[in-house]
Amino acid sequence: MLNKVLPNNFVIFKPKDVVAGYFYWVDQVDYHIFFTVADCTGHGVPGAIISVICNNSLNRSVNEFGLVKPADILDKTRELVISEFSKSEQLVRDGMDIALCMLDTQNKGQLHFSGANNPIWIKRAEEIVEIRGDRQPVGNYENQHPFTNHTVSLTPGDTIYLFSDGFADQFGGAKGKKFKASQFKSLCIETASNEMDEQGKKIDQYFMDWKGEYEQIDDVCVIGVQI
Repeated sequence: MLNKVLPNNFVIFKPKDVVAGYFYWVDQVDYHIFFTVADCTGHGVPGAIISVICNNSLNRSVNEFGLVKPADILDKTRELVISEFSKSEQLVRDGMDIALCMLDTQNKGQLHFSGANNPIWIKRAEEIVEIRGDRQPVGNYENQHPFTNHTVSLTPGDTIYLFSDGFADQFGGAKGKKFKASQFKSLCIETASNEMDEQGKKIDQYFMDWKGEYEQIDDVCVIGVQI
């Protein structure tokens, strides 16, 4: 689906265990193309169970309720996720952080974004612009507020990066330190001159070289899409 609707892309998906709490999701309704990277609580089987609930809620928000604006989708998804969790006899604090994009192909060059804790990066010329999400998860949270919808005008050649925190948080290198977001951002800039598929391979290999003999501490998911 991703290759069909956004052919100039790469995907790096490295679960810590056999199954993951992270997932990427793509859908198209009419001239709206949706794509996201989501980070659900936990990893392995518990994380995967939460990811199934959150994935289903996203699908319902778009395909059953007909929502197209990312902020509205996250508001409805949160409502559906909390409703599902309410079936438990105990209060469930699980949920997801997410970066959700909608590309409006009818109004070419217009990207809509809403995020729960997670940002997106847009590579333009020799710099990366960061658009931050709201500081709240999709799930039970004391100070809930409606999610913010951001609209961005894109130009040909812009590249959008969506990612989980598993890459930047990975320990490795000569001193066994975290990779960190700033270094990850520099890596995206350094490899941006490559074709998207090649850029994905280079970033993936850099991660493996950095990790070396250290244990992978979390699920890793990175998507790059060039307009």
